Amino acid sequence: MESNHIIEKSLAGKTVVITGGSSGVGRATAEAFALEGCNVVIASRGKEALDETVSLCRDLGAIALGVQTDVSVAEEVQKLAEEALQFNGRIDIWVNNAGVMSSGKFEEIPMEINEQVIKTNLFGYMHGAYSVLPIFKKQEEGILINNVSIGGFMPAPYSAVYSSTKFGIRGMMEGLQGEISDFANVHICNLFPQIQRSTGNAHSAKFSGLDFKVPPFAADPRDTAAKIVELAKNPRKGLFPDIQSLIIKNLYGIFPKTIMNTASAAMRTMMKIKNADPTPGNIMWPSPKPHRIYVETSLPVPSRKTKLALLAGIGLGLSYMIIKNSSSRK
Repeated sequence: MESNHIIEKSLAGKTVVITGGSSGVGRATAEAFALEGCNVVIASRGKEALDETVSLCRDLGAIALGVQTDVSVAEEVQKLAEEALQFNGRIDIWVNNAGVMSSGKFEEIPMEINEQVIKTNLFGYMHGAYSVLPIFKKQEEGILINNVSIGGFMPAPYSAVYSSTKFGIRGMMEGLQGEISDFANVHICNLFPQIQRSTGNAHSAKFSGLDFKVPPFAADPRDTAAKIVELAKNPRKGLFPDIQSLIIKNLYGIFPKTIMNTASAAMRTMMKIKNADPTPGNIMWPSPKPHRIYVETSLPVPSRKTKLALLAGIGLGLSYMIIKNSSSRK
C-alpha cells in the first residue's frame, strides 16, 4: 500500500553558496539554509557584516564560511566558486542574490552609478552562472537559484537602469535554461518576489529628492528565503513566492501603460514632498549599517487578516477593470 505522505527532500550536508548574504533577503536565506543543516558559503563585499552572518549560521549549528566578494568582478566570483569547492568538495546550490538599486530621474543619476548597477546586478548574476554551471555540468547535478524580483516583469518607476538589469537577468536565465535542458539534474530556477521589508531599500542610492521607507505591505524576507529553500528542494523554472507578486505581474500585463503612468506620477509627487539630499547608497562600496534582515516600514505592518482583506479588494477591482475593459472593446 502506497503512503499518502510526501517525503520532503533533505538538504542536510549540501553546500550552498549565497551572494549578497550579509543583510536582507541574503542573510535570511543564509539563516534558512543553516537551519536545514547545510554547509553555507556566504559572499558579500563588507567584512564586518559578512563575519556577523557567518557567526549567525554557526550559532545555528551550521558549518559556514565567509568569502569577501564583489560580484561585479568576474575574477572574484571565480575565486568564490573555487573556495566553495575547496570547502566541501562540491557545490550543490548557488543562490544569485546580490543586488543594488538606484532611484531618481534618469538624467540626474551619475553615469558611474548607472554603470555599477548594471555591473553588480546583471554582470553579477552572469558571473555567478558562468562560474558555477561548468561545475554543475561536471557533477551532473546542481541548482542555480536567481532572486530576480518582480522587476523582471514590471519596470520600477524612476529606476530605469535597475529595471533593465532585472529584465536582462530574466532573459539571460531563460536562455540558459534551454542550454542546460539536456542535463536532467542541473536546474536554473528564477524567483520573482515583490518589494521586501528588508535593508535593501535603506542601502539603495536615492537621487532627485527621492527618499521613502518600505511600505507596510512589503513581503517578509524570511518568507522569501523559505521559497528559495523550497526551490532547492523542488526545483522549477519560475516561481512567484506570494499572491501579491503574481497579482502585480498580471495587472501590469493587462494594463501596462495605466500602471506605469500612475506609479510614475505617484513617485513624482513623493520626490517633491520629501526633497531629501542625494545619496549613492551602497552602489560603489559595501552596505553601511544596519546589517540585518528587516528595516523599518513607513507604517505598522498589518495583520494577516488585513492583508487578505486588501487582496480580496484588489481582486474585485481587477475583475471589474477586466470586465469594463472587455465591454469597451465590443
